[in-house]
Amino acid sequence: MTREIAVVAFAQTDHRRTTDETSEVEMLMPVLHQVLDRTGLKTADIGFTCSGSSDYLAGRAFSFTLALDGVGAWPPISESHVEMDGAWALYEAWTKLLTGDADTALVYAYGKSSPGSVRDVLTRQLDPYYVAPLWPDSVALAALQAQALIDAGHTDEPALAAVAARSRADATANSHAQLTGSVPQGDYLVRPLRTGDCPPIGDGAAAVILAAGEGARELCERPAWIRGIDHRIEAHGLGVRDLTDSPSTRLAAEKAGAFERPVDTAELHAPFTSQEVVLRKALRLDDGVRVNPSGGALAANPIIAAGLIRIGEAAARIQCGESDRALAHATSGPCLQQNLVAVLEGDAR
Repeated sequence: MTREIAVVAFAQTDHRRTTDETSEVEMLMPVLHQVLDRTGLKTADIGFTCSGSSDYLAGRAFSFTLALDGVGAWPPISESHVEMDGAWALYEAWTKLLTGDADTALVYAYGKSSPGSVRDVLTRQLDPYYVAPLWPDSVALAALQAQALIDAGHTDEPALAAVAARSRADATANSHAQLTGSVPQGDYLVRPLRTGDCPPIGDGAAAVILAAGEGARELCERPAWIRGIDHRIEAHGLGVRDLTDSPSTRLAAEKAGAFERPVDTAELHAPFTSQEVVLRKALRLDDGVRVNPSGGALAANPIIAAGLIRIGEAAARIQCGESDRALAHATSGPCLQQNLVAVLEGDAR
């Protein structure tokens, strides 16, 4: 890489079960103001803007164009959009800065899951000919993965419950989290997953500012430098995959340089407890790594923004001095189908 690029600011909403009283633009605008204020930049100072959103959640085509009202698209700005989690929007912005076409970038993502049935909406990710007509929803597919892990001896139900308990206990220190503290496991939603093994449904948004070179140090006392970032995808057909492993996560981590030196913190986008088991194995994370100190997606899972939040949370730990080398992970699709891994570091102290 010819340029050093860093996360210099991160902001997110307080994640809530429903935000009926606000539109996507009204939900997004305070976050955009916060992230700009933390750097002292104005919209006109941003060289590139990239967003992540989903028309399926919004229920209308080209919904991202309405969100641009919150950014301010006049005078004209350099802007792009990805129809998936904001972590992939950050990847596009990173490549833009890497080429030298811009020195700063604003990345944001938002999702309102509350208006409809998320379990039904996410079936649109499935193979439309062989799988989608059977209507297996996201929870049923995650339960299939969890049962495969149990059958293979990689975990059991008490271990999954412990993942949920740890995540939501850690979330008590996160003022933005939706679920915190002692949350009961509840009844089976789809065996072997109980309610507590699954993510909350809620609305939220997040934004990140990237900057290149010495400009990053001028905007942030301790920038979170992106040392590597990569994303890979599994086969679309669930029947040809080993659901107890994630080769795409492992390959993305290898290409991002995650295995070159140990990390001290990992923010994993694991909406289901069983998926943390898979990711820990693929990313070679031992007990010395603090996993999801924010509470992760089990504490707040605004679809489309949750992956970007993992990168933002990891960067925030570096900026405040709690971490020196952190790993951030984002996923999209059923059973960890597509995975992105970023490695972030702070300047030596």
